[in-house]
Amino acid sequence: MKLPLPTLKSARFFRGLRFRLAASYVLFFAVLLSFLGIFFRQTLTGIYDKQVRELLTEEWGAVKGYLRIEKGKIDWYYDTEDPDEAFIVDRLKQVYLLADSNGFPLEYSEKYKDLGLDRPEDIRAALKAHKESWTIRRSKQGVPYMIRSGSFIDDNHKSFYVALGRSLGESGRIVDEFTWNYFFILPLLIVTSSFLGWYVARRALIPVDDVARAAQRITGANLTARIPSRGAKDELDRLINSFNRMIERLNDSFTQTRQFSTDVSHELRTPLTAIRGQLEVALLTAKTVGDYRDSIVDALQDVERLSQTIRALLLLSQAESGQLAIQWQPIDLVPLAADIVDQFQIPAEGARLTLTSSFPEECPVEGDRIQLERLLSNLLSNAVKYTPEGGTVHVAVTCGAGLARIVVEDSGLGIPQDNLPHIFDRFYRVPSMDRGPEKGLGLGLSFVAWIVKAHRGTIEVESHLGSGTKFTITLPAVVPALVPELQTAADSEP
Repeated sequence: MKLPLPTLKSARFFRGLRFRLAASYVLFFAVLLSFLGIFFRQTLTGIYDKQVRELLTEEWGAVKGYLRIEKGKIDWYYDTEDPDEAFIVDRLKQVYLLADSNGFPLEYSEKYKDLGLDRPEDIRAALKAHKESWTIRRSKQGVPYMIRSGSFIDDNHKSFYVALGRSLGESGRIVDEFTWNYFFILPLLIVTSSFLGWYVARRALIPVDDVARAAQRITGANLTARIPSRGAKDELDRLINSFNRMIERLNDSFTQTRQFSTDVSHELRTPLTAIRGQLEVALLTAKTVGDYRDSIVDALQDVERLSQTIRALLLLSQAESGQLAIQWQPIDLVPLAADIVDQFQIPAEGARLTLTSSFPEECPVEGDRIQLERLLSNLLSNAVKYTPEGGTVHVAVTCGAGLARIVVEDSGLGIPQDNLPHIFDRFYRVPSMDRGPEKGLGLGLSFVAWIVKAHRGTIEVESHLGSGTKFTITLPAVVPALVPELQTAADSEP
């Protein structure tokens, strides 16, 4: 059953992050204001209660100063002509009770009578306990009074019961008025906070909306969208930066995928076309077994070249996508480079070249032996391949100042300056001026560039047309004293 469109919109509205943020803000604000109102009310009540208690304590001391009981006669000793003393005594007797030790009332005010006289048994218990007590009692009209009661000892050391009271009506009225006023405007404050919360949530979620709109614009053909940072360095800026980095990674991944597809289609087309052509020619024109054999041999050569291209492409694609991990271990570049140079001595002699080398006693680095061997092999292969007869190829390793350098220099054809920026691109081959068709797949230097980058190094190229090429690779060196420790750690790894 499909819900009507307004119902779907309402459900989407209430599930929205903006509504939930605003509702959470309003709920928190309402609870906070309610607790603040209760806290202020209790604080105000406590302040008035403390004031009344202090006033009753003062009046209790005044009773002891003015009240005299002699032979059952009650007298209040004060200067009747002194208006201040007369006022004090009159105030003491407003809410007042005096009873003997049997609980019989001796003197009381009308207001205290309105509150209800204490029972004799309660009076006797209070005198026996010799403790003062504080109680809240209400008049018939519902006005609360605070009562302080306790024993009074006359000059003959006879005990009497005295109770003094003060009205809490005025303080209660002020507290009630504050409570009514506060909770009357509380809904208005909550409504105002609702609009404020909605506005704040809307402003806070603008970058999130930008991320959502940017994500909608992103396709496989458009990965250039970026969201500008707000400069606040907060959670939203971290979200924006993470999103932009994700798009960059996606862009790199899509670029590699498109590049791989383009490279495959470009490089496989030629050998496949050649194989097909050779087989078609064999079917149409071959007359003898030798003709068929020659066609099959040519086709197999193209198949082998095709296999090499596929293997190289897959290996390079794995390297650039991070699937080919570097196996770190301590390595001495000197014996490694010496072995590679020895392997190329025979090809160099076959090409009538002079291959020389110069190495220090040791040059420790940390890296992947297989990849470093591939690096040197690719550079030497190019040097031998593009150096004319009688030329020279020199390999040098130097180590110092925390760096290790590998230099491969030849006296070959050289590379035109216009071609130098592209020599590390996949399948890029510099047109040979003297050697006819280009040799190789154009992937060797791409491997070299990736290996150097994976080893946190740099590569520089110097070349002049007709005077040779010089490759300089710089890698971080390892302090010799640390090499045994690194070797021990490498040997202990599973």
